Amino acid sequence: MPLVFRDKGLRFHFFSNEGNPREPIHIHVERDGHEAKFWLGDTIELAYNHGLDRRSLAMALLIIRARKRELQDAWHGHFR
Repeated sequence: MPLVFRDKGLRFHFFSNEGNPREPIHIHVERDGHEAKFWLGDTIELAYNHGLDRRSLAMALLIIRARKRELQDAWHGHFR
């Protein structure tokens, strides 16, 4: 499970086995055992949320918007 970075108490990562065929580019965000998944297409969309509170989701979205290129580069670098 490659860790891309940690920021504001949130862990941003993806899994090495992202399905077959591989799912579209996305990022998993974790905090305190709770997780959300965001699609990183032309627009950033919440795929699911398993227990992150509204504040954590909002913070994750802000971080993803600010660091989207870094997240995309990490994904493409790993799955190259």
